[in-house]
Amino acid sequence: MTKREPVAGIQPELLRWARETVGLSIDEAATMSKVSPADVTAWETGDDAPSYVQLEKLAYHVYKRPLAVFFLPTPPNETSPQGEFRTLPETEMQSLTRDTYLQIRRAHAYQLSLEEVFDGRNPAGEQIWKKLTLSQSEPVAEQAQRVRDALGITLEQQTEWKSDDQALKQWRKAVEDGGVFVFKASFKQADISGFCLIDKSFPLIYLNNSTTKTRQIFSLFHELAHVLLSVNGLSKFDQRYIEDLPQAEKKIERFCNAIAAEVLIPAADFMQCAARLPRNAELSSERDFSELASRYGVSREAVLRRLLDQGRVSQSFYRHKADLWASQKKESTGGSYYLNQGAYLSDRFAREVVGRHYRHQLSLEQAADFLGIKPRSFAGFEERILQGAGA
Repeated sequence: MTKREPVAGIQPELLRWARETVGLSIDEAATMSKVSPADVTAWETGDDAPSYVQLEKLAYHVYKRPLAVFFLPTPPNETSPQGEFRTLPETEMQSLTRDTYLQIRRAHAYQLSLEEVFDGRNPAGEQIWKKLTLSQSEPVAEQAQRVRDALGITLEQQTEWKSDDQALKQWRKAVEDGGVFVFKASFKQADISGFCLIDKSFPLIYLNNSTTKTRQIFSLFHELAHVLLSVNGLSKFDQRYIEDLPQAEKKIERFCNAIAAEVLIPAADFMQCAARLPRNAELSSERDFSELASRYGVSREAVLRRLLDQGRVSQSFYRHKADLWASQKKESTGGSYYLNQGAYLSDRFAREVVGRHYRHQLSLEQAADFLGIKPRSFAGFEERILQGAGA
């Protein structure tokens, strides 16, 4: 067989499965493969088969699957995002991009790596989801205080943090100390704020690093609320999607938002601090919103949402300002490769991998594979991890 001849033994069903599990249409897969839509259709119906070169491109560059998977008798048993996440409306789920599908797949791979690296046992002394569960029928303020108590961070400590970067780093560490691993990535689908994957031993939160630090902080607690409800969650930056959800899922998303807001901006303290604003808070200055946001290490939108809940601004004013602030330039994600990669990975996971390598429990190649880096990059990465790679 030459590289131009059709490959024998490929299961058409596997080609269709591989395309659908990265959210690509036939036209999109054809464009990325540099073939016609008719070619892709013929491959998936069994009327034709790709050449070896075409199959390599499909496997490694388009569908991101091992070549061998296309010769299996049936598709592997994987849960699709549509079956796994119920917190986005069907229309929103259909709009997920290939990159988002790949990020979800990568998160599942991290969970498997966590189980292997930690020998199946979560290293946290107290696992927060076993110590604390949330209920939609109980008062939000009381439950949010229990979350804060479990994380061991007081309001006084929070208000002393000097930057959004420091706030994210401290909150993230507290969540990881509770046994929930926090990973990040720069999503190409910019409107995704994050998601979580529940698990009996290794629950995981995955944040979009392309959003601001304050947005990541809110997403961290929104997803933590999902974990404490034992519900997988996938959320977007623009909260208007919630209104299109079925009633049960709508209640879950509103509850998770309420818990996140109350943990980060306790209502009693906010009432006192916001008392100096005009009764009609729409007359407040940008500086007023910024100072309140800075106190809690949250976004101006989160502060404005609190004022909306108090009836001190209108829905139209809130939406106008939220859209305006969202359109403003987001934080840069440039800088050192090692700094960025260290921030993307769970700190506890990265330190354990580095430690196991130096205890001769993992080879350089194995450690680099777990960390998603080249072996030659390990020394520079390890230095950043041991120094503390940031939020």
